[in-house]
Amino acid sequence: MSGKLTLVPTPIGNLDDITLRALSVLKEADVILCEDTRHSGQLLKHHGIENKLSPFHQHNEHKVTERLVEQMQSGTHMALVTDAGTPGISDPGYLLVRASIEAEIQVAVLPGATAVITAIVGSGLPSDRYTYLGFPPQKKGRQTFWKSLEEEAHTMVMYESPHRIEKALKEALETFGPERMACVARELTKLHETYHRGTLAELVEVPSGTYKGEIVLVIEGKMHFEKRTK
Repeated sequence: MSGKLTLVPTPIGNLDDITLRALSVLKEADVILCEDTRHSGQLLKHHGIENKLSPFHQHNEHKVTERLVEQMQSGTHMALVTDAGTPGISDPGYLLVRASIEAEIQVAVLPGATAVITAIVGSGLPSDRYTYLGFPPQKKGRQTFWKSLEEEAHTMVMYESPHRIEKALKEALETFGPERMACVARELTKLHETYHRGTLAELVEVPSGTYKGEIVLVIEGKMHFEKRTK
């Protein structure tokens, strides 16, 4: 008897941005693994779902993965969600997916919300090819991170903290120059959703404290920049 692991994308802001299939899985799964039971509890309550929530986050995933795999091998259907977006994209999920595959447990991934795609499309920058970079290093390795992107041909997209976004824009300006186009997308799908679009020189000059909330930074790649400025 074998169970199943289903990765369920959850809204990145607006609680109604969830598929009917995702709601069905959240109702039917034996247990829902989540980063924060209080946060996910609000989503379930909003959609009238009552189900068991179990913590699964970056601080315990190494400890509990083996036990969770054993439970699925015994027939348990587990749904995995994160606080926002698709599990495994800069959120816990990879370790459990890999361990489940190795144990020959069925893994299903539902399509759904992700801030990466939303930000790229809304930025107005080329979206046919892009490089996803996650979060830049907070301290150690940050200079190397930016230097490694100097020749990146395609649109770059990354997450950044509101406490470091102004620093990131200055570092990007130093790396790519003042005329490179970029976009700071903040609070996507929420009440105060904002796209700040312009050159890096323009975005650096935005008043301090403007970039608040959850942030995605999108930067024009070298290939498009050179075509645009010829």
